[in-house]
Amino acid sequence: MADGRRRAYIGSFTAAGGPGILTAEVDPGSGALTVLSSVNAVQDPSCLTLAPDGKTLYAVSETADGAVAAYRVDGDKPEPAGRPVPVDGSGPTHLGLFDGHILTANYGSGSVTAVPVRPDGALARSASSVLRHSGAGPHTPRQQGPHPHQVQSDPSGRWAVSVDLGTDSVRVCTLTDGALALHRETALRPGSGPRHLAFHPDGSHAYVINELTPSVTVCRWDAATGVLTSLSETPVLPGAPGRDAYPSGIVTSPDGRFVWTATRGEDVLSVLAVEGEELRLAATVHCGGHWPRALAASGGFLYVANERSGDVTWFAVDALTGVPRRGGSIRVTAASCVALG
Repeated sequence: MADGRRRAYIGSFTAAGGPGILTAEVDPGSGALTVLSSVNAVQDPSCLTLAPDGKTLYAVSETADGAVAAYRVDGDKPEPAGRPVPVDGSGPTHLGLFDGHILTANYGSGSVTAVPVRPDGALARSASSVLRHSGAGPHTPRQQGPHPHQVQSDPSGRWAVSVDLGTDSVRVCTLTDGALALHRETALRPGSGPRHLAFHPDGSHAYVINELTPSVTVCRWDAATGVLTSLSETPVLPGAPGRDAYPSGIVTSPDGRFVWTATRGEDVLSVLAVEGEELRLAATVHCGGHWPRALAASGGFLYVANERSGDVTWFAVDALTGVPRRGGSIRVTAASCVALG
């Protein structure tokens, strides 16, 4: 930000009483959040992402008609930068910037959409491409068809990567003249239900959190060829938890030593130590609320959007062990994600 202050932008489900997009100031010493404003310009802005220059914020509208919106964030309150743009898909759950476009993962319609971004950060009036997924998995009824839950750029910026819960796979795609095309699809264990993926900071590995089984799939990533290779699977919970654990978010530490995950049915955060090409479950702690939907990490702090308890909790992370220690929380009804500026 131009004023030197750090911001956190918090998405929420307006259909469940959420405020829309809430802006909070981040204390760099304690990680504490102080609410500055909120804006309710689109329905259910459940996922947010910031432009690299920090001047524009993008939000999905996770509705049956599906849309993406842009906001100017040069002050304490985001201001809409044009009208929301239809994504020609339903239930977009995630979005990411890639090669001058916003990509959305449309869970309901089983597709990924590309919307061009103008030089000033605003969005074009319509999508340039919709790539429809196909396939299914063995878990009924969650896998009767494709359900992409996340899409993002790989660290090299050469590939778009989408994680599909319905087809137990990760798709690597290209974007040429605004058109998405499938490059390669990597199959994961049937019934695992992959939800989100986080890359290691060195760009050589990726970690996929599975929603239908409480585990992380460790993968090797080759940016030169755009090939993702599954290596192993590590549990995120001790013992033998039930089928209704529902893991959700995953992030890697900036130094690459730890992976953190959230599990909604157990209300816990898990600390996984990175040991070469393997992960080891090192600890679990309470998430500070109920139903942790998403995680964000920055500056030695971990932020958790607890959807059903309606709060965002921050944790200070022990630099040696990676174990989070609860610092505090703010009230955000139906909180769904945190984007850090």
